[in-house]
Amino acid sequence: MPVHIVQLGSPRRPHEGLRLGTVRRPPRGVPKAEFARRDFYDAWVPLLSPSTQLVAEARAVQDAPAWEAFRRKFKAEMNQPAASQMLDLLAALSHHTSLAVGCYCEEEAHCHRSVLRELLEARGADVI
Repeated sequence: MPVHIVQLGSPRRPHEGLRLGTVRRPPRGVPKAEFARRDFYDAWVPLLSPSTQLVAEARAVQDAPAWEAFRRKFKAEMNQPAASQMLDLLAALSHHTSLAVGCYCEEEAHCHRSVLRELLEARGADVI
């Protein structure tokens, strides 16, 4: 019963479970009542999204050093008590139920969800 790391808006996988949107903003132009039906997310968890300032920095990343600076800053944000506790909870839940964590970015390698994957794995989560 793992944590799936997904792109929000992509078709759901079989047995994916509850889909969590770890994004700063809800999808534009989509009524709230349709978020789940359109495969965005079932629950919004902006606590696991980069801060507004870091989102802007991530969008401006042009090279490996800038990406590494973003990763370092995002990990520091996720080390704050509330975010860290949420990651601990998701890691524990991964051993009892399936769930998905996602963002809108197309490429996981250049998205904060790659960092979330790493942080969840470090906490012993079962991650796909």
